[in-house]
Amino acid sequence: MSATTPSVTIGDHHVDRDHTPFVIAEMSGNHNGSLDRALEIVDAVAGTGAQALKIQTYTADTITIDADTPAFRVEDAHGLWGGRNLYSLYQEAHTPWEWHKPIFDRARELGLVPFSSPFDPTAVAFLEDLGVECYKTASAEIVDLPLIREIGRTGKPIIMSTGMATLREIDAAINAAYEGGCSELVLLACTASYPADPKDAHLANIDLFQKAFGVPVGLSDHTLGLGVAVAAVALGAVCLEKHVTLSRSDGGVDSEFSMEPGEFAMMVRESEAARLAAVSPPKTGPTESEKSVLRLRRSLYVTADVRAGDEVTRDNVRSIRPAGGLPTDQIDLVLGRTFARDVERGTALTWDLI
Repeated sequence: MSATTPSVTIGDHHVDRDHTPFVIAEMSGNHNGSLDRALEIVDAVAGTGAQALKIQTYTADTITIDADTPAFRVEDAHGLWGGRNLYSLYQEAHTPWEWHKPIFDRARELGLVPFSSPFDPTAVAFLEDLGVECYKTASAEIVDLPLIREIGRTGKPIIMSTGMATLREIDAAINAAYEGGCSELVLLACTASYPADPKDAHLANIDLFQKAFGVPVGLSDHTLGLGVAVAAVALGAVCLEKHVTLSRSDGGVDSEFSMEPGEFAMMVRESEAARLAAVSPPKTGPTESEKSVLRLRRSLYVTADVRAGDEVTRDNVRSIRPAGGLPTDQIDLVLGRTFARDVERGTALTWDLI
């Protein structure tokens, strides 16, 4: 790893610019209330090349209360959950705590790093008992500094989403994590809208956050497709988080902005291609792989059988592929001269022939 590249270690993975992007598949509520479906999602994620599987640890009662005043409803204008009561929405979307162990066990068996976003201290204690290797904090929780300190006390790496947050709020949250005892932290640039519009992605925040806070920076992406995620890696993101489902046609609270496994696998592949292309240093002249193609450059060739004394004309000498003859820019120097000997068609033109 280069000295200027901040790095965090999660399990066996180095989260930095010198390694494959750390890709997190977020299950969220895409289990649609079925543990069997949740385990199917884990199996599908394992086949995509992702490194990690994330869920969320809360109940409707730990994240809100059962109330139905306007403050406890999603705004009507929201494109996905408009008018929904928060309590009922979280009841539908939450992952039952008794499912966590079988989900984590399956993920570990398949080589994935399983972890979660806790939404209150009881969730942190629960996840500690399950031996998670890192934690994620959701965008809306970035202002819950006591919760962030509690997560920091575990000493585990924290991946922190920053949707909606100001630089001052991000700085306060990072300091809270460090105060708690966290020593490794990854920030995720994020647009907390579902789905998000690419024009709101503001990927310039990746470089801004890395310079401002000196930590690895990734992207929690809610846009449709893989274009924004791949662009983020090209711009320096070391970590990607996207929601995944078996099929968007199955429906569910998050299905509309989630990727299907085949799409997710393509994002994993293309994001690594973007990283490799972006970190390659400036270079002019042929690369090693290009050297075999140098012989296909154009040069001057004899393109018709000629005899000694024949004039060099555009009918018997042309600029063609391959290389080997005089440079093409010397055509005006050879035209009008005569051939010194008989020359067969397909011979590279050299000065000794004229």
